[in-house]
Amino acid sequence: VQLQASGGGLVQAGGSLRLSCTTPRRTSSNNGMGWFRRAPGKEREFVASISWRGHNITYYGDSVKGRFTISRDNAKNTVYLQMSSLKPEDTAVYFCAAGRSAIVGAEVQAYAYWGQGTQVTVSS
Repeated sequence: VQLQASGGGLVQAGGSLRLSCTTPRRTSSNNGMGWFRRAPGKEREFVASISWRGHNITYYGDSVKGRFTISRDNAKNTVYLQMSSLKPEDTAVYFCAAGRSAIVGAEVQAYAYWGQGTQVTVSS
């Protein structure tokens, strides 16, 4: 399964961006999906996940709570990450990932497939 992330770019602090992650072929709409990021010189960091248990369950990393929103459109096989109130420390390559099951969180091992990443740069 190939995941295609897009929507990154250069934005000023306080601005917004929306990232998208699509799969070229249909994956189970019940699979959990997540976003991670990696800043230069830093470890990969969990950003957000969306799981399915009869309804969507979202989970966020502490550094993005209240600013980022993850959502999905199963008809379009797409997961979104709406990023608002961006800060320079949000600068990173953002990766989407597809879970091994319906329930996913911050654990990397919960994810089976990874996208190639999209660069987000926030200027001060």
